[in-house]
Amino acid sequence: MKIKHSKAAVAEADMTPMIDMTFQLIAFFMIVSNFEQTQADERVKLPADQLARPPLAPREKEVVLNIGFLRNDKGVKLNPDAFVFYGDETIRVQDYRPRLAREFEILKRQAGEEKARETTVTIRADGDVPTGQIQELIKMGQEVGFLKFALKAKAGEDEG
Repeated sequence: MKIKHSKAAVAEADMTPMIDMTFQLIAFFMIVSNFEQTQADERVKLPADQLARPPLAPREKEVVLNIGFLRNDKGVKLNPDAFVFYGDETIRVQDYRPRLAREFEILKRQAGEEKARETTVTIRADGDVPTGQIQELIKMGQEVGFLKFALKAKAGEDEG
């Protein structure tokens, strides 16, 4: 009797689920990693400073204010007044006090007055914004109850 020898069939794994999972992970990490910059506004051109450095530890509670100018595509100011960019809204710095008061009240209701006072107000101001307007904004923040303030700048290049 003659025995037929047949080649063993090679079982191949279906890679479709593996590829799907890989793309889902890529999409997930792209979305998650983008949340770090949600408070940054591209309309604000931060000043450069050699002493600028990131905070040593992330802040627990933080209110970020983006202050700059309305500019055209070439970077020319359309209005001489500085504005606080609040989502799609633009609010003049002088008119921002009610919003700061509302932010403080929300924080006070969520975490208590002591935690609201300890919240850091981070000011990301365009390099062209006059210092007086930043001081006025800090004064408004102090009047509504905030105690801590931080200014953001880009790390400058070492000149040497």
